[in-house]
Amino acid sequence: MTFFRKLWLVLPLTALTLVLDLGAKRWALTSLSLLEVRPITGFFNLVLVENQGAAFSLLSGEGAHQGLKMALLATVALVPLIFFFVDAKRKSTLIALGLVLGGALGNIHDRLKYNAVVDFLDFHFQERHWPAFNLADVAIVIGVAILLIVTLTEGRSPKKPKRKS
Repeated sequence: MTFFRKLWLVLPLTALTLVLDLGAKRWALTSLSLLEVRPITGFFNLVLVENQGAAFSLLSGEGAHQGLKMALLATVALVPLIFFFVDAKRKSTLIALGLVLGGALGNIHDRLKYNAVVDFLDFHFQERHWPAFNLADVAIVIGVAILLIVTLTEGRSPKKPKRKS
């Protein structure tokens, strides 16, 4: 697959992921008050939170310029994706890269604009809550899962049935 053909697959998916993420966050910012809990089902709420740290709020509260520091860290973490892109032989790898890149750009945007990532999806069981997250996080997790599956299964060929004599 040529470089430009790969780009034509990755860029639209990246853009779609980014637009959906930023649109959902804009909706959350205009429809919910900070820390307001809006129950949707017995296990899902909408709740607007600002995550200043990394995944699961790690490193939050690190002081001034936290958003810029985290945005730079996230940008550096995207560098290995260039190697996946160049070596990609499967469409599934390119789809995964589009999801990861779109999600990462959505969260980097938040860090630069709000000094925190806007999260609003809250799943829970009784009183135990998974940390709130957003659509960018969903795209990143799905993309990384696809990359992991592709990497673990690459080079394996299906077993051919034995011929009977």
